Amino acid sequence: MSVSQTQRHAIRGMLADLKMPGSLEAVDAILGEVDGGRVGATDAISRLLGAQISLRNNRRLQAAMRSSRLPAIKTLEGFDFSFQPSIKREQIESLHELGFIERKENVVFLGPPGVGKTHLAISLAIAAAKGGRRVYYGTLTDLIRSLEEAQAAGQLSRRLAVLTHPSLLVVDEIGYLPVSHAGAVLFFQLMNRRYEHASTVLTSNKGFEDWGTVLGDEVMAAALIDRVLHHCHLVNIRGNSFRMREHTALHQALQADLDVQAGRKAPRSRARSTN
Repeated sequence: MSVSQTQRHAIRGMLADLKMPGSLEAVDAILGEVDGGRVGATDAISRLLGAQISLRNNRRLQAAMRSSRLPAIKTLEGFDFSFQPSIKREQIESLHELGFIERKENVVFLGPPGVGKTHLAISLAIAAAKGGRRVYYGTLTDLIRSLEEAQAAGQLSRRLAVLTHPSLLVVDEIGYLPVSHAGAVLFFQLMNRRYEHASTVLTSNKGFEDWGTVLGDEVMAAALIDRVLHHCHLVNIRGNSFRMREHTALHQALQADLDVQAGRKAPRSRARSTN
């Protein structure tokens, strides 16, 4: 099947009229494959629509990265499940279908440093952003600092409303740094507002039994945990640190390089010693 120049012009015009720049950019290459018999009509339509969806998702992601303060792009595809066998892959893949956001449920990742908690939390935020949902990221200390600053400026209610609005809030690094009791109270207010209104993803290197120490108040911590776990998916990761694996691999590579260099120098050293 061959597409005439008149048909090409008409298709480009319709794509422009529909404001589909992703499809418009891809249409010539796709029609070229149609002319060559490599792509059928159904596949051509699918690829045109896919190009537009891909552009839309990329724009959403770029906008989300600007507004949500996500520190990096971490995706499910980039996670090494083979290194963390304690994680149930089916559970993580199911979470990335984002039904928990529709049901206003929470997700908690627990585990020691470096096991992939932040990676998986951010990957959920990325998936949500690509799906057109508003997301926001912050470490516990950063969120509390922003609430304290808003309180000092007389804007606490407004800041709480801003942080309650996103469909998905990521609270990272609970337990890594100490927080004041006043800061913990502000965080509790935020979580209380989001309770059954929007989803929150939390990561912590501390078990729930230690959250009272982290927040400086056992009673408030118990109330917070009760709200978090009421509608919650718990992912407890037990494994080695990805970062330590990278450090070990780097050390081994450097050591191998040193061994090779030492092996090259050894014959010259022996030759000099016999003269």
